[in-house]
Amino acid sequence: MASTAARPGRVAALPPRERILDAAEELFLSEGIRRVGVQAIAERARTTKMAIYRHFATKDALVAEWLRILAADYQAAFDRVEKEHPGRPREQILGLARFIAEGLPAVSHRGCPFINSLAELPDRSHPARQVIENHKAHQRRRLVDMCAEAGLPDPEQAAAEITFVLEGAQVSVQNGSIDRAGERLMRIVEGIVDRHRPAGALRPATG
Repeated sequence: MASTAARPGRVAALPPRERILDAAEELFLSEGIRRVGVQAIAERARTTKMAIYRHFATKDALVAEWLRILAADYQAAFDRVEKEHPGRPREQILGLARFIAEGLPAVSHRGCPFINSLAELPDRSHPARQVIENHKAHQRRRLVDMCAEAGLPDPEQAAAEITFVLEGAQVSVQNGSIDRAGERLMRIVEGIVDRHRPAGALRPATG
């Protein structure tokens, strides 16, 4: 949803619903979900609270839709690496790791939106939290499938280790505890995949 175009001109060209979501994203990322009220979103979107409630029944519904869009971006990354590396699941896994590694600079100033949102939404029944949990479950299933297709004997374990690394890297870069996080992330994920390969299996070419 973000763009390098100047915000006032870009926002003015958006339809009302997208303008509201754009404003909500900017405020939620910079200030957090709880601190941002509907009036602030309306002002940033150059609209009214009444207009927001025409599109979203509650603020919680708006938060859930914002996170649903973010989740779709991550799922699109799975689709993209599968298309870029057909029949090469090891390279698909490394492509996913690269997608996360390349996003770490943004995480370092704003934090991971999913991690930040979970911290603000302790109620497991909150619709936005359910969006995150469903997204993470779907992401895990797709990663397990990739590990299985790569011939790893225990795809569940391999996917769990990769997930710990990907999510841990985002937390570490957010708190500034690890330098060269993207480079280290790639080396660790590659090591996990190769370590889980059956003994004697050839390492595929990466060209």
